[in-house]
Amino acid sequence: MNTPKPTATWRVMQLELALGEDESRLAELAAREIGFAREDLRGLRIARKALDARFRGASRRMHWIYHVDVVLDAQRRSKRLEQAIRTGRVREAPREAQVVVERVAPRLREPGAAPVVIVGAGPGGLFAAWVLARNGVRAVILERGPKLEERSRPLVRFHRTRVVDPERNLLFGEGGAGTYSDGKIYTRVDDPLEVPLLEELVTCGAPPGIVYDSLAHIGTDKLHKVLPELRRRLVELGVEFRFDTRMEGLVLQGDSVRAVATTQGEVACSALVLAPGHSARDTWAKLEAQGVPFEAKPFQLGLRIEHPQELIDEGRFGGRIPEVGAASYGLVCKAGDGYPSAFSFCMCPGGRIVASVSEPGLLCTNGMSNSRHSSPWATAAIVTTFGPREFGPGAFAGVEFQRSLERAFFEAGGGDYTAPAQGARDFLDGRETAKPRHSTYTFGTRPGRLDLLLPKLGRDAIARALVQFDRNLRHFSSNEGQFVGLESRSSGPVRMPRDPLARTSPGFTNLYPVGEGAGHAGGIMSAALDGANSALALLRG
Repeated sequence: MNTPKPTATWRVMQLELALGEDESRLAELAAREIGFAREDLRGLRIARKALDARFRGASRRMHWIYHVDVVLDAQRRSKRLEQAIRTGRVREAPREAQVVVERVAPRLREPGAAPVVIVGAGPGGLFAAWVLARNGVRAVILERGPKLEERSRPLVRFHRTRVVDPERNLLFGEGGAGTYSDGKIYTRVDDPLEVPLLEELVTCGAPPGIVYDSLAHIGTDKLHKVLPELRRRLVELGVEFRFDTRMEGLVLQGDSVRAVATTQGEVACSALVLAPGHSARDTWAKLEAQGVPFEAKPFQLGLRIEHPQELIDEGRFGGRIPEVGAASYGLVCKAGDGYPSAFSFCMCPGGRIVASVSEPGLLCTNGMSNSRHSSPWATAAIVTTFGPREFGPGAFAGVEFQRSLERAFFEAGGGDYTAPAQGARDFLDGRETAKPRHSTYTFGTRPGRLDLLLPKLGRDAIARALVQFDRNLRHFSSNEGQFVGLESRSSGPVRMPRDPLARTSPGFTNLYPVGEGAGHAGGIMSAALDGANSALALLRG
């Protein structure tokens, strides 16, 4: 029997391909970069892909930049490889994390042991369950909202009647708020678990490119196909789902959670993973009343802005480029002159604006787009950061600050989920836009002084950013750009503290806060990684 030769994997950086050039050329380019023949490569995988659209002087040559991982026999070396390592063009490829641990805490596998209960079927909860199930540990997911197939009907009813259902809405249900967002899954963290999680989504039907695309995007339409398949695979691994089941409280035994009280009765647990999402305000209050510690944290708040997509295409690329598709942007105005930073968030090329609400009488917006970015409009949030200095002391002061603004914007829109709107130039000049132009926002718009509705800090930071952004993208701050307020849920205003290693809540032996609702993540992918890493900590005991 032949013993396989040991291999080494190297990451080759900064390979260039022209727009439309076949990616099969990457093997040749990578081999040449490290001084080998293409036939010497035992394997190749794209690790990163990004578009370089920068100007060099007065000209711009748009092209793709790739990082690729190549596999060689471990003993193979060349002068070019050694030189590329010294210059930083090549480095050892990072190892992927192992999802299956060597030793699982015995209490989780004892005969008759209660399952691990997970509150929330968003990305944090789903991937915590995935890690647990891969290690043979029973998990039960409690989700206050419905399964995906039943989420659309309440939303249609909301759009028709303008009466929000506190349990069945855009924020609560399978997949969480991300199910009806842009489906962005790129992250700025470098976590070894990222590739295994992304590959699981690909297995469930997501585009293969999400594993390496620097602006990976599934799209709302494809997310609605991926999530049921992910659920099916989890059920095959032994995970139990209980939808339309809201957590009502904890059943405690000393410093341990023995069970979870729900609207469907008690559910016994050996450990509890809390992944309630960034809008579970009533759940936070119940947990805090039972001794779960909370603290205020800074969060981002601002306005949603909408432009014709062709304006963004023109500003970024000089027009639409079929090989690239709808242009996106990521704009940042750094802090200075006594003002905080402001930046674009959740940019949805070819997208639209939706009402992101779960409580009557409050207004919040969000953006979404399908996989083809087919809308003729581009939308993003322009946000700045507020902290306890602005909204006051107390763990939930930020929640009340959010609510007060969401109520003010709701009333400014007429009290029926119509949104107040204002042109970007009119926002800067401090005047009402007499007739707001077309908007993709579901419930329509009406004139409003968003510059006066925002706190002065937010208004001034966003106004300062608009002036700078106009230098990056022509006409960005003209009335071609229209603000549709308010965007207040880009991140949560509270954090559940936890031990940095064990990841348990202080004062509890088996309570694990995770994801956006616990203040430890800020998007789909970071929440999924946080849930998976907390599950690994739980498994190791």
